[in-house]
Amino acid sequence: EDELINAREEAIKEMEQRAQDIGANAVIGVDIDYEVLGADNGMLMVTASGTAVVIEAQDY
Repeated sequence: EDELINAREEAIKEMEQRAQDIGANAVIGVDIDYEVLGADNGMLMVTASGTAVVIEAQDY
């Protein structure tokens, strides 16, 4: 369970960093997928995807 949590957090951090690298300040529509790989199910793959956006404050 700890490995799953750590893998999820790492995938989200990587997604956030990539968004910041291209000038975004938020990620929307986030989807997290988990997959067990290998013949003996010895590898876990976690992917996080979303849409990087720039959110600007508006004065009303």
